[in-house]
Amino acid sequence: MKLNFKFISVTFILVLITTLSKLYFSTKLSWSGFSPIIAIALFAGMMVKDKSASFIMPLLSLFISDLIIEALYQFKLFPFQGLYGYQILNYTLLLFSTLIGFILKGKSYKALLGGAFAAPTLFFILSNFSLWVTQNNMYTHSFNGLLTCYIAAIPFYAHSIGATLFFLPVILLTYNYITKNEGSILIA
Repeated sequence: MKLNFKFISVTFILVLITTLSKLYFSTKLSWSGFSPIIAIALFAGMMVKDKSASFIMPLLSLFISDLIIEALYQFKLFPFQGLYGYQILNYTLLLFSTLIGFILKGKSYKALLGGAFAAPTLFFILSNFSLWVTQNNMYTHSFNGLLTCYIAAIPFYAHSIGATLFFLPVILLTYNYITKNEGSILIA
């Protein structure tokens, strides 16, 4: 993977957007789940030429923002931890959004809109199924327990779709503005 100034600059901006979003939205239950991270993963899959870099970009954005949140938590400046037990699972599931971004590369706006719904939906289905399987004390291991888990997560799902629909165009427009060369929109 070749790191260049453009890749580092874009990643820095994405870390900043992710961190600021977490600082603002995650402390408000009515906005919980409104995060740019799925949009970042889609962007990386669509726009980053180097496949290894496209997987690293969203993970790096999420991990650095989680480290910042953890540091703030340790200094009692934030209400919850940035690092948690099942974090690696969420990081792994995020990579599916990058794969969806690969599928969207060079497609129409209609396909892009479909991907903006597909990525949060896949994350919702997989992450809540994983939560249901691994967290014995939260939901019973029955169909009703699984259904209860999904129903409880619907507000987070709605926020995830809204965030992806909001942040994906913002990230793409910001990237095009930074590069100032819309004919060459691939990084790394």
